[in-house]
Amino acid sequence: MMGEPQAPHVVAAGHVCLDVIPAIAEMPRLRASSLMVAGPAALSTGGAVANVGLALHRLGVPVRLMGKVGDDPFGRVVLDLLRAHDPRLADGMVVTPGETTSYSLVFSPPGVDRAFVHCPGANDTFGAADVRLDGLGGARVFHFGYPPIMRRLYSDGGVELHALLAAVRARGLAISLDVCHPDPQGTAKRVDWPALLARVLPAVDVFEPSLDELGILLEVPVPDPPDLAQLRALARRVLAMGPAVVVLKLGDQGLYLRTAPEGDALERLCATLSLDLAAWRNREVLSPCFRAEVAGTTGSGDSTIAGLIAALLRGDDPVSAATAATAVGACSVEAPDATSGVRPWPAVAARLAAGWARLPVHAGLAAHAWQRDPRGTFHDPFTQETT
Repeated sequence: MMGEPQAPHVVAAGHVCLDVIPAIAEMPRLRASSLMVAGPAALSTGGAVANVGLALHRLGVPVRLMGKVGDDPFGRVVLDLLRAHDPRLADGMVVTPGETTSYSLVFSPPGVDRAFVHCPGANDTFGAADVRLDGLGGARVFHFGYPPIMRRLYSDGGVELHALLAAVRARGLAISLDVCHPDPQGTAKRVDWPALLARVLPAVDVFEPSLDELGILLEVPVPDPPDLAQLRALARRVLAMGPAVVVLKLGDQGLYLRTAPEGDALERLCATLSLDLAAWRNREVLSPCFRAEVAGTTGSGDSTIAGLIAALLRGDDPVSAATAATAVGACSVEAPDATSGVRPWPAVAARLAAGWARLPVHAGLAAHAWQRDPRGTFHDPFTQETT
């Protein structure tokens, strides 16, 4: 018999879709009348709701999912896939008659970064009313993902997104926000993204874009490979907009974390999650990727965020939190879908304790007087920045 449901520690809300992942050996180069033979297709839930939510669930963190699907076959598949993990995981989902469930065709051949063909579907009509505030009871963190491909939330300069996050934050939850690349061909290309971020980020505690995504949204070029000086400049700009913590996902270079030097936002976050304020004040961390047998990179950024959120709930310091985030992200790439490679946290911790090897980072990141954690994470350079 199933026991009493445990109150969620995290609510994962926002974008959800069905990922269709064909088995292919190389990236398609399709032309009119051409045919490419593929292997069997994996069907997996995708989007921030499912990816972050299921990764947290696999880590052992109680979670509630709040996304929106249609009453169509793809919507039924999404709900069935969620229930296969736990019958309760679909309870917070919204099913809207007549709407199309979002889906993505995910092309992820071995050793190649993935590419997508995406239908936003019901995500475009997702709004503040689709988040039930009475369903937040017991939660400490509200994670929202992918507003740049959710039309209602990026319209009107992000007014509704800000109102939603502010309303949730007013109920005492810490707010985590992730983004994605906006569609360069659709209505999103007309959005003033720097202004939208300036409006929304005061209601956010932890902001977790990839470096590429942040460069696009702030309309600034980013170096490839990344350079520490520009990471610092971007982090300062983001922190000035209001968050207490900014986390930049750097692909195969790992993860960069920077915290505010002081202020109400950092004090609030630490009080909300029972974090050590002194340990989180004015910190700079670079966590290189762990070595992994890569089967697919779909959802690796979301799993990284799940690892970070779980660490925050444990009360970890910034170095341990960045290490955990990178470790969970590395686990996720060892399976072709977004989350099945993620293990319960004790198994991840054991892998870290056994001396899990890291990948090297580019000289532009490593050629600084970093302190080095025994687990291989860089932090707090001896020579502090002067600009």
